[in-house]
Amino acid sequence: MPVLLVPGVLRAEAGGESRLEIAAAGTLGAVLAEVGERWPRLARRIRDEQGAVRRYVNIYVDGEDARRSTGLDTPVSAASEIQVLPSVAGGSAFSRRWSIADDPGVRGSNTRP
Repeated sequence: MPVLLVPGVLRAEAGGESRLEIAAAGTLGAVLAEVGERWPRLARRIRDEQGAVRRYVNIYVDGEDARRSTGLDTPVSAASEIQVLPSVAGGSAFSRRWSIADDPGVRGSNTRP
């Protein structure tokens, strides 16, 4: 059975599971269709309303970027490992206000009176 690896940020949508065994094989589209049936909340985070993979989600089948392969037609075997990686962007207000140069405990940093 193919295995879908679920990153930490999406595990709540998969019932807390980090690895999902998928009965479907053949294509990535078939795998994602099963995900939609069994874990609909997870599927909504991966695919848009038209069924396309969301632009900020990257999917790798056996280490190969599916987008650069044949997309939803990417072959998936019974032994395949599918990794879902949503993009991470932004930061906190703290990270924008602070830099390592502001830390007097760091050797070589600026010291402010």
